[in-house]
Amino acid sequence: MSHPNINAPFPPMEPSEPFPPMEAGKLPPLEPGQTMPPLPPMAPTGVIESPWLSETGRDIAAKVRALIPLIREQAREGEKLGCLTPDVLKAVTDAGIFKMSAPIEWGGYALGARDLVEVITVLGEADGSAGWAAFVGVGLKNLLALGPEIIEEVRADTQGWAGPSIVGASVYATKVGDARKVEDGWMVKGRWAFGSGCKHAKWALLGIEYDASVAGGSGRGVVVAQRDQYEILDDWHVMGLSGSASNSLEIIEEQFVPDHRFLDLADFPLRMQQIRDHFQGAGFQQRGLAQLLTVTLTNIAIVLGMARGALSCFAEQAKKRKPFSLPYPTIADMASVQVAAGKTLAMIKVAAATIEGVADQLDARTAAGLDFTVDEESEISLSLAYAGNLCEDAITLVQKTIGSSTASLSNPIQRFARDARVLTSHGAIRVDPQSEQNGRRILGLAPFLMFGGAVPARGNQSSKELVNK
Repeated sequence: MSHPNINAPFPPMEPSEPFPPMEAGKLPPLEPGQTMPPLPPMAPTGVIESPWLSETGRDIAAKVRALIPLIREQAREGEKLGCLTPDVLKAVTDAGIFKMSAPIEWGGYALGARDLVEVITVLGEADGSAGWAAFVGVGLKNLLALGPEIIEEVRADTQGWAGPSIVGASVYATKVGDARKVEDGWMVKGRWAFGSGCKHAKWALLGIEYDASVAGGSGRGVVVAQRDQYEILDDWHVMGLSGSASNSLEIIEEQFVPDHRFLDLADFPLRMQQIRDHFQGAGFQQRGLAQLLTVTLTNIAIVLGMARGALSCFAEQAKKRKPFSLPYPTIADMASVQVAAGKTLAMIKVAAATIEGVADQLDARTAAGLDFTVDEESEISLSLAYAGNLCEDAITLVQKTIGSSTASLSNPIQRFARDARVLTSHGAIRVDPQSEQNGRRILGLAPFLMFGGAVPARGNQSSKELVNK
């Protein structure tokens, strides 16, 4: 399938024929009461969709949009449970959410960046935690960097599973679990934070550190653990994204993990690059930095959806509610509310243009076999983080404008506001560190060595390891 080159210059415009001069007495007669002649026929109008949106992506997005009432209705219950409700989990699984980033060889769709943004944005319109569940599903790619034996184990074990096949916890974090080398494997223990989606998954990818002087290697790695090898701690009590099941995982007594479920972290970037040699589909043809930008895109897509959802709820509520102190029939009749609605729309449109434009460019480069430079990736990561903050500002504006009725826990707008604050606080998409990195480059100073725009590279005795936080 051929795709248009979105970077190609526009062809030169052919000179058009001049309009014929208007002759006196030739204008059509005016109707009674008319002061101006009728306008000429308007040119056709319409929307031209991104060429990188696939039929599969559109189909999943349509299925998810039909689920918005159910997801919103059960979002509060999900917050109490600390995870998606069983009804919502089954519904989004049936819609294909957890197949979006699965290999075609698994029966998945291997969707590109633009499709992922489209679907996850719609999920975000319903509920931030539901959008986060889809974002977690994108992390399946991390498993595919490991060897074929563990990949096949997870595939076979999760056929027909409702939820993500695997989740990650503290993979790149500064504080990870401990491991010691034994015959044919590793003995692992420790605690791992932020295991998003852990209540819905059968496997977990965990970061570890070990004694490189004994085992060789970099001293950092990842292991894949089965669900019965770790405990899920009851520690996810937070102000936002409460239904994302981002609990900590813990192994108190050492558990054995065989060698084929281990990968040295120093080998991880190259192995991620090699995924495209083993799996089909647009999502698996991305180069290294394009893979990292896809993660950022799918994260920010959630808050774009939440901003759209908040504006929709705002418009619906403003038409029904009366002002507290001014004599308008409804809040929607207030000029200040109309101005706020317009500003909110503008913020969302600007953010969407940035997010969707990056996704289109990413898919276009992937189709051409191209990647991004380090400087480009850093600049784009900053732009996406800023777009996310713009979406949070849009949600805050509609919440403050509609008034104290949004304090009710049954009002989706307050949940969007809380979830957006937590999401934009994520270490990988905070604006200030991203701005500092780009500012250093602009001012002629060397940026810090980073991986994915957010992960500092630290040296160790044998190689540079990649860590996060």
